[in-house]
Amino acid sequence: MAFELPKLNYAYDALEPHIDARTMEIHHSKHHNGYTNNLNNAIEGTDLEGKSIEDILTNLDMDNKAVRNNGGGFYNHRLFWEVMSPNGGGKPTGDLAAAIDKAFGSYDAFQDKFATAAKTQFGSGWAFLCVKDGALEVCGTPNQDNPLMPGVGCGGTPILGLDVWEHAYYLNYQNRRPDYVTAFFNVINWDAVAEKYNAAK
Repeated sequence: MAFELPKLNYAYDALEPHIDARTMEIHHSKHHNGYTNNLNNAIEGTDLEGKSIEDILTNLDMDNKAVRNNGGGFYNHRLFWEVMSPNGGGKPTGDLAAAIDKAFGSYDAFQDKFATAAKTQFGSGWAFLCVKDGALEVCGTPNQDNPLMPGVGCGGTPILGLDVWEHAYYLNYQNRRPDYVTAFFNVINWDAVAEKYNAAK
């Protein structure tokens, strides 16, 4: 069965003023839709057809650029939409908060490390919070790579991702990526991230 563009759980304007409606509309209906369609075209008629996106990426031939770029784009954006909410922000609680404290020393230290990964990613890419061997780590990847893929320099299951491609923020923030990164913390859906943490640990 072909991959489908996931529906959002909120309206395009629901994350304002942190992420504007026009950016959300273009990002979801154009960019993510493009990755979805191109992924389906890339796997059609191959042994990857019918597999889950996680299975495809975990066992990926990294020289298969069409699947690498579009499969990564499909997965990364799906995660991105899922970990944001109009009622987001604040701090995590429970087991996730304890795991963050254990891995980074404090929530503030985590926030600084995650923001640094996002702000210092050269060119287009992502910042991720991952679960690896039951522990948390932060890393950045170029383009549409993610920690599920082999040999990207960080591993594990992503439970939080921030898109730092210019199309994710340029209409509202222009070249001010640090402002966009700061704004993202106001829309993080920590309940959703906690669910992903519990499933991955």
